[in-house]
Amino acid sequence: MNLYCLFIFFFFNTPIQEHLPQFIDEYHKVSSKEEELCFINKYQSNKEVKVKAYVVSLKMKQAKYKIFPWQKLSIFNKERKKLNTLIKLNPKNIHLRYIRLLSQENTPKYLGYNNFIKEDKEFLKSKLKVKDKTDYLDRFIVKNTSL
Repeated sequence: MNLYCLFIFFFFNTPIQEHLPQFIDEYHKVSSKEEELCFINKYQSNKEVKVKAYVVSLKMKQAKYKIFPWQKLSIFNKERKKLNTLIKLNPKNIHLRYIRLLSQENTPKYLGYNNFIKEDKEFLKSKLKVKDKTDYLDRFIVKNTSL
């Protein structure tokens, strides 16, 4: 009887874990060039728009490992355009807006990639106020951006 009560207590008092997609967890744990490349290789053929944003973000980040400035700029601009196109086609996607804000806030100012910071912040602020199926992303948005 005591074991049964203990089970019921823990079962009903344990918060239901929000389902965190594996790619998001992996993305936030990436800490080296090699891990970035592994993530890119693992997910680059994924057709989901939200997954594509995370891949593009890490491809953009790969520019910093190039030696020549024109190579860095070429890779960065190519991937930046891909991300902006994804957002143009999917303007209400919280993942895309989060990744773009994260990228803009972590990109050196001299690259001029800061045109959408205000717009993305407003969008994300409004999404943070809404209870929906993407609430698992809220803690990452708050932790990793200036919101």
